[in-house]
Amino acid sequence: MRVDDFDFELPPERIALRPARPRDAARLLVVRPNGEPVLDDRGVRDLPMLLEPGDALVFNDTRVIPAQLEGTRTRGEAVARIGATLHLRAGDDRWWAFVRPAKKLVVGDRVQFGGEGKACLLGTLDATVAEKRDTGEILFVFDLSGPMLDEAIAAVGHIPLPPYIAAKRGEDEQDRQDYQTIFAEKDGAVAAPTAGLHFTDALLAALDARGIERHRVTLHVGAGTFLPVKADDTDEHRMHAEWGEVSAETVAALRAVRARGNKVVAIGTTSLRILESAAQGEEGLAPFAGETSIFITPGYRFRAIDALMTNFHLPRSTLFMLVSALSGLDTMRAAYAHAIATGYRFYSYGDGSLLFPKDPA
Repeated sequence: MRVDDFDFELPPERIALRPARPRDAARLLVVRPNGEPVLDDRGVRDLPMLLEPGDALVFNDTRVIPAQLEGTRTRGEAVARIGATLHLRAGDDRWWAFVRPAKKLVVGDRVQFGGEGKACLLGTLDATVAEKRDTGEILFVFDLSGPMLDEAIAAVGHIPLPPYIAAKRGEDEQDRQDYQTIFAEKDGAVAAPTAGLHFTDALLAALDARGIERHRVTLHVGAGTFLPVKADDTDEHRMHAEWGEVSAETVAALRAVRARGNKVVAIGTTSLRILESAAQGEEGLAPFAGETSIFITPGYRFRAIDALMTNFHLPRSTLFMLVSALSGLDTMRAAYAHAIATGYRFYSYGDGSLLFPKDPA
């Protein structure tokens, strides 16, 4: 399909710069392509009554790390400033990162992170450029490893706010709380699974009272989620790999949910993508641990989920393509036009939507 098919105009004032407070006070647009009405303006707190007892929500338990690093490259007397966003761990002591400007680095260069000689608690955070790709990605091998490297990154790094927020304001201490879900447990993401940001203890209690199950998966969201689609045709686009896991326990629970006729509802596109990655074999949903670069566009047959709760996404993005695959491109274009016209807040800190699948033609 043409990437232009997934374009739309979004007024800048619709981009949320802070989350709703409390988190579950956000609005929720319910989209039922085969229902009446197709579009239903609700709130996140209505979620328990929009589902049936015995349905199951699946959350991503990844935790955002302060993966935005500033550093200096010294080559003789020549010094250059670079910015790096870690996006995929490649070993105990190494990370792939998007670097700007990548042209300042060559294999073998040494980089000191922290800015102006700033040291972390364990000393300066130094790395060597081990590999370079044409896409601007750099493989850094750090002098520290394992938990010591994790602590050093936490000391010198910054929360990597999405570019559409970072362009309007700087990161602050509040973001270290706001940009984590209450399910955040496993370090490794450089972007939050933002649908999960809407959940509070009060909302979880209401879901429990309604008899809605909760299960967890892991997908360490990479910075590639923010990269624009530069190809003209979706067939020419390649996704960046992300690491994820679906446990045998979660698989058994979700199989039981669907066997009794209830729905599996993915909370966020990240949960959806790792579940669909785990459902590609002949046996359907199965335990999974590894990298995935799944790319979902209209025509895809969903195997693991029955509905999706997600935020509102960028035009021409792989995530708008994904929601169009689930609920239909025409339906989603109408839903987004309605959301813009009626003041919904967009993107990571914005409002949510609950999407049901379009019946196959």
